[in-house]
Amino acid sequence: MALPVAFFALFFAWPVAAIVTRGLEADGAWRFGRLVDVVTQPDIRHVLWFTTWQALASTALTLLLALPAAHVFARLDFPGKQLLRAVVTVPFVLPTVVVGSAFLALVGRHGLLDELWGVRLDTTVWAILLAHVFFNYAVVVRTVGGLWSQLDPRQEEAARMLGASPLTAWRKVTLPALAPAVAAAALMVFLFTFTSFGVVQILGGPAFSTLEVEIYRQTSEVFDLSTAAVLTLVQFAAVGAILAVHAWTVRRRETALRLVDPKTTARRPRGFAQWALLAGVLASVAVLLLLPLAVLVRRSLDGWGLGYYRALTDADGGTFLVAPVRAVWTSLEYALAATAIAVVIGGLAAAALARRDAGRLVRGFDALLMLPLGVSAVTVGFGFLIALDRPPLDLRQSWILVPLAQALVGAPFVVRTMLPVLRAVDGRLREAAAVLGASPWRAWREVDLPMVRRALLVAAGFAFAVSLGEFGATVFIARPDNPTLPVAVARLLSRPGELNYGQAMALSTILMVVCAAALLVLERLRTDRTGEF
Repeated sequence: MALPVAFFALFFAWPVAAIVTRGLEADGAWRFGRLVDVVTQPDIRHVLWFTTWQALASTALTLLLALPAAHVFARLDFPGKQLLRAVVTVPFVLPTVVVGSAFLALVGRHGLLDELWGVRLDTTVWAILLAHVFFNYAVVVRTVGGLWSQLDPRQEEAARMLGASPLTAWRKVTLPALAPAVAAAALMVFLFTFTSFGVVQILGGPAFSTLEVEIYRQTSEVFDLSTAAVLTLVQFAAVGAILAVHAWTVRRRETALRLVDPKTTARRPRGFAQWALLAGVLASVAVLLLLPLAVLVRRSLDGWGLGYYRALTDADGGTFLVAPVRAVWTSLEYALAATAIAVVIGGLAAAALARRDAGRLVRGFDALLMLPLGVSAVTVGFGFLIALDRPPLDLRQSWILVPLAQALVGAPFVVRTMLPVLRAVDGRLREAAAVLGASPWRAWREVDLPMVRRALLVAAGFAFAVSLGEFGATVFIARPDNPTLPVAVARLLSRPGELNYGQAMALSTILMVVCAAALLVLERLRTDRTGEF
């Protein structure tokens, strides 16, 4: 635990504490009254209200549209199911900047809807809600569908034989069993939408602002650190409460049910209702998930040529000090370094948490590992500039600063992927190796590593995809001569002109292809134990 604890203390707790302290401290005294002053401001109350209700609306809409798909993946067997599963998961690993760009190409100025019917939604809340559904669709399908596929269908069939209608049988038998998974999925979607940044930054315009966007505005535009610090504390408290409820629902899901082999529960569609449901889900996937990506690719083409892609090789001397295409290689280099750090830190943490004799303090660290996913990435990025600005850790001019910030987000995915597999390794195998004279290192290499190798590769793939698309912290610390892909896309979108817009769409398409390729590799490596998140 020593290295993971030191890493999170140094590169997460310290930067966050530094910016909060600087914002709330004046003349050596803490200004706790500032908390009340900020929260009671009308514009801040509006931000808090919008952040909460759009997260609730996004969660409800995602559940409404994704639960039928969860049923289809759990209970129906049809050609192309595995490919469709990968397609559904692609949006989840896409950077939020790409999601925003895709919907901007669909509903924004000169977008598909604007060209066909003269309709623009880029400055309305509907664009934000639909983009959140696009991003979180796979969370519900994987979380609820993974459990649904393991529920014994004979229980619902028994209720039907006793006279219950299909709806009553589902409501009285299946829904109560699925409730913990539905609650866990809803809480995860709420967490992701409550802390939404890139989507709202691109699609919301000046009219809509979440807590994360407001923290960014107060920090980088208004330079009001005290207000940003208060909003950070509010978001931190809200995220802590959400994670506490999430941990409770996950424990219920793990201990309250008896499950069966998922391979025995899926059947070919039978009857008009099942075929209609399958057709409806395929249509919703095509409209909600594939159409925005297809429009993004179309907008990246100059007519039907590659002019925007060729323009990426030219240094414009304005937004970038280098050619925009350099952002591709910079992002890949940073993501590889971040993946290596995340695998080491997350792997050590997972190994410690997997021990059956782990104490309560060690188990409590498991919950703390999830905090970087919910705490403002903007706060972490700006905190890096404040905290890591003097020897022996003056890293403001070092390239390693970006991979460190990205690894903070990737490490929790490594832990969540490897922990179930490590816990499943029979400890008696290690004991037998020790009796035969193997050192602890050799026992791990000969016993554990062959069993967790695939989970380790899956964890590395998730960490790579997440690191590649990190935006909130990177936007502060990426150097002008080494922008990452998400930062380059955001900067191009902020500048007027058709060429800048086309280059942003081209870079977004490249980023989408790289993330999708990483996901397809993950699907080939996926097992029943490591494939769900």
